[in-house]
Amino acid sequence: MSTARTWFGVTMSSLSDKTATVTADPLRDRLRAYYTRYYRDALGIPGWRDLVRVRLADVAFEALRLARLEGALDRPVHGLRLLNLGCGTGGFNVAAEAAGALAWGVDLDPEAAAIARLRVSRERIACAAAESLPFRGGSFDVVYCYSTLEHVADGEKALREALRVLRPKGTLYLHTPSRWSCFESHYKLLWIPGLPKWLGRAYLAARGRPPAFLATLSLTTIGECTRILVSAGVRTVRVLEGDVDRAVGGPLWPLVRFYYRLSRVRPSVELVAIR
Repeated sequence: MSTARTWFGVTMSSLSDKTATVTADPLRDRLRAYYTRYYRDALGIPGWRDLVRVRLADVAFEALRLARLEGALDRPVHGLRLLNLGCGTGGFNVAAEAAGALAWGVDLDPEAAAIARLRVSRERIACAAAESLPFRGGSFDVVYCYSTLEHVADGEKALREALRVLRPKGTLYLHTPSRWSCFESHYKLLWIPGLPKWLGRAYLAARGRPPAFLATLSLTTIGECTRILVSAGVRTVRVLEGDVDRAVGGPLWPLVRFYYRLSRVRPSVELVAIR
């Protein structure tokens, strides 16, 4: 998850007794409440309980993302200074530190940052915007930016900040939904590429989903990101697969796959940029 904001909108006290199961683990309770507000209240996903359960075991979930990062870097993260840009509740930081990285995190949502501070070193989690990072230039070997860029107010400024805090020859890993994807990865719905937001709201309403979250998203393309990075002085941009083989849309997947192959579109912007 990327820089989740306070538009989840529902206070913890509004959770029903049926969904906020009482346990003896306050951290687990806060994680459950946080992701219930996100998947159930903000996105209206029918299978929200299953997604919350995945998040309650998110170290294993994030370990898969860590393996993907290491594959993109062509090396382990052990010993690297890593910034997780949009760290959410800190699951990726736990996985990265278990693999030997020196991991920091930043998130705009105060509750997400507070939960992350309960899981890793408090001094390594900051509550701040991606466009104004509270770190000195050249502080990190790797900046990890997964499902964050689509949530920030100014994508170009956020990318330039990510490059600023990288050391020379440091690496930015970026993964964000493409504007031309056939799948809306937050709502978990088949999507028409490039759909105007007013029509997107109507589509979500027809599907019985709350549309307000859509206004917080700003999707980009590989071309736009590459242009920004090159203009900021990046030496190398390596475009990765970007979830091109992720089957979505059920019986419509063959049609979606044909669209991707014909248009040579990747459903996600996934790239590695070397400063």
